[in-house]
Amino acid sequence: MRFFEHVLEVIMFRSRWLLAPMYIGLVGGLVLMLVKFVQEFLHIFTHIVDTPEKEVVLSILGLVDITLVANLLIMVIFSGYENFVSKIDVATHEDRPSWMGHVDYSGLKLKLIGSIVAISAIDLLKAFMHQSQVGIEHQSNTQMAWMVGIHFILILSGVLFAVMDKISESTKH
Repeated sequence: MRFFEHVLEVIMFRSRWLLAPMYIGLVGGLVLMLVKFVQEFLHIFTHIVDTPEKEVVLSILGLVDITLVANLLIMVIFSGYENFVSKIDVATHEDRPSWMGHVDYSGLKLKLIGSIVAISAIDLLKAFMHQSQVGIEHQSNTQMAWMVGIHFILILSGVLFAVMDKISESTKH
């Protein structure tokens, strides 16, 4: 019976490598984000002269939005891979981010919700800025209320995650 238990445990332990292709897929998603960033940047750059200032600000907020999503992907890729698959052996590399290897699952949750709240705030700001533009289809008050409500729930979720982690850290195991 001990043999079967050992085999089962080895299979379960090695199954973590099934996540590796998913993280590679997220790296592909990062490449796609770069393509969209460059595409949006070139669009802004080629139309800068005849584009109103408000539209330029909205476009730049779009670039910030894409960058925040890319940062989110990097955090998930590095932290997820290191927490669930294997250590990334670049400890002596001069460009190694200081947080790498130090973000546990709890820290990852807080960083993720923080990034999601920032992305939501940028989208909300863009929506409010679009409301004041003439000639652009505006969102209804109901849609805007939903956006504000969802943003508030994301903020509340982040605060609750932080409180739960604080309680968890202060509780003796």
